[in-house]
Amino acid sequence: MERRNYGWFEKRRRTKGLELAHDQIIKAFDTVTLLHKAAKSFAENNIKETNKHLRNLYKAEEEVDKLRTNVFTELSKGAALISDYREDLLHLVKRLDTLADHAKDAARCLEMLSGSEIPEELCKKMVFMTSKLVETAQTLRESIERITANPKAAIKRAEKVGLIESELDREYLNVKSMFVKYGVNMNPGALIIFDDLIEFLEHATDMCADTADYIIVLSSRE
Repeated sequence: MERRNYGWFEKRRRTKGLELAHDQIIKAFDTVTLLHKAAKSFAENNIKETNKHLRNLYKAEEEVDKLRTNVFTELSKGAALISDYREDLLHLVKRLDTLADHAKDAARCLEMLSGSEIPEELCKKMVFMTSKLVETAQTLRESIERITANPKAAIKRAEKVGLIESELDREYLNVKSMFVKYGVNMNPGALIIFDDLIEFLEHATDMCADTADYIIVLSSRE
């Protein structure tokens, strides 16, 4: 089992709600990693591996949903944490649940594209975008881990999330511009689904940046 190293959680009294929240955070980030693995397998035309990663992603996302519900139930009991920190945790849980939702939506698009002819350059761009999403999510996780133990480090990591998000935004616009180049020869339906896919990647990155902004506020209070 992964060592629980979230200072923000460890500083407060151990409760079932906090344990569940930690698990939810881990599973939310797992969906992003699995999405990148699926995208990479898709680009390599390894449909069997792609589908395996997608199945694992869907399972992880379902667990995120269940954990979110359980966290809300536990924290609503009133004895878990003082009010301010309960609200902080609920806001964080909601944001990470939305991140997992976006990863799932992108995965569904990838699944629908199975068997479609996607230009190699677009596939490479997709893989690059999912790799940057993983980097963004990992940096966000590092920021969350440091909220209490090292607030200055938490803020620094959160600010890095914003820098990576800006880089991915530029790549997002770059991919959009390629539709003019490849759109004529692509299946219209595949083009629309691919467009939706990169939209969900962009939304997921935006959610990471939004969460990082929230982490800066939390860290500044510590």
